[in-house]
Amino acid sequence: MTMRLVAGLSAAALLAACTDDAPEADAPADADASSSPSTAAEGDQPEAATSTPLAEDAPEGLEDFYSQELVWSGCEGGFECASLTVPLDYAEPDGQTIDLALLRDPAGGEARGSLVVNPGGPGGSGVDYAMSAGMAISAPVREAYDVVGFDPRGVARSAPITCFDDAQMDEFLSSDPSPDDAAEEEASQQLVEDFAQACGDNAPDLIDHLSTVEAARDVDVLRAALGDEELTYFGASYGTFLGATYAALFPEQVGRLVLDGAIDPELTGVEMGLGQAEGFERATRAYVEDCVAGGECPLGSDVESAMARIPAFLDELDAAPLPVGEDAAGELTEGWGMYGIIVAMYDQNAWPILSQAFELAFQGDGTMLMYLANLYASRSSDGSYDGNGMQAIYAVNCLDRPAEDGGEDLDSAAVEEQFEEVSPTWGRYLAGDGACEYWPAQASETVEDYSAEGAAPILVIGTTRDPATPYEWAEGLAETLDSGVLLSYDGDGHTAYGRSNDCVDDAVDAYLLEGTVPADGTTC
Repeated sequence: MTMRLVAGLSAAALLAACTDDAPEADAPADADASSSPSTAAEGDQPEAATSTPLAEDAPEGLEDFYSQELVWSGCEGGFECASLTVPLDYAEPDGQTIDLALLRDPAGGEARGSLVVNPGGPGGSGVDYAMSAGMAISAPVREAYDVVGFDPRGVARSAPITCFDDAQMDEFLSSDPSPDDAAEEEASQQLVEDFAQACGDNAPDLIDHLSTVEAARDVDVLRAALGDEELTYFGASYGTFLGATYAALFPEQVGRLVLDGAIDPELTGVEMGLGQAEGFERATRAYVEDCVAGGECPLGSDVESAMARIPAFLDELDAAPLPVGEDAAGELTEGWGMYGIIVAMYDQNAWPILSQAFELAFQGDGTMLMYLANLYASRSSDGSYDGNGMQAIYAVNCLDRPAEDGGEDLDSAAVEEQFEEVSPTWGRYLAGDGACEYWPAQASETVEDYSAEGAAPILVIGTTRDPATPYEWAEGLAETLDSGVLLSYDGDGHTAYGRSNDCVDDAVDAYLLEGTVPADGTTC
């Protein structure tokens, strides 16, 4: 089987890729165009404020964590920063602790409470996401709520896990994602095994405690420390899985939860891979149809030949990588090319940029496609990475869904054939367990029932041609949740709120601001 799983991409990264602040299509530049907030006060900052915790009904042994006061200090950009202390291991609350970085964008008016946000990944920074709340969350919602983002355990500023250094990550991501012979397969296996081993060696205490269940327990500590009786939450992509896990563990504390770009928690790892393969194939075909319809599509003049041109091009990169200008990567490999194409499937606004990247690549210049790959990896052209998202994603996923997920005893050749059948373009890249096959840790706690019986209505949003979280997953999550309500967006790209249409945005805003739940099955 192939050794590469496509990682999830945080909504924050997509927003950066598709806003006016992104470089123009004909002028590739460093992917890292934004600054990160400082968690320390700088210059003349407002006086520190504290949150009054709400510690009633704290789980036994966790009273001190639930009753902690958050001290908010001014930080870069006019935001407020604080840290939250949580147990490393919830089974041993008197043991080692870790601190989670928080950022608050204060409500424009009198705050009715906090809206906790998570951008996805796993590995996306909630601190950065809250910092970009002006793009992600509507003005009326920001007027009513303090938007609070946190870096989950193991991510960015919250006890980040680091397995490889930047140069090693370049080697890891640029490596051959579809080995052609036994020697290449052995080299690929060795690389992912080395990565998994490095994660265990560099973070021996942390690596066992980066599961979504533990992150959801952190969220409840945060809710109490913020002084909220119920959690108000917006989660995108993987953030929906975190939100669904929270609801399963703490149904009585569920307030208004929005889960956009939903993940179905009932799926096995293989089922998720197949769904994603089909989702990316569907999204790629939508891009190609648009490209061909616009005329002068660099991939070809008809849809089928244009679709076939993409895997053929990736094969060409495997045989002869392209130059990438001054990028430290040195060349556009099949691995980098794969990421550069895939990232454009997350938002249709990136499709014209991808078409220009193809046009240049067919002329022998991989610079623009490398620019897109850098956006995916949160990487700058000098070879430095912004955060550890591309490493944390394995640390979380391999605990949540280990290689032997579901107890499946599967023939690898048969599975790969199944993947390539549903996705001739991407199946070969999505059929393997990657580093999870060698992961040196396992989750200490799992969730068996995601129905969240007794929870208030939970709004689940699905986009019909979402590549990363296929629409069927939203249907599955809404059905699994006892109080799930499905809102559908008939469109392209990953997630819907803030990037689709007024119908979706108005429904979400009415739910968050007034508690008005749309009719189950509403389509926008």
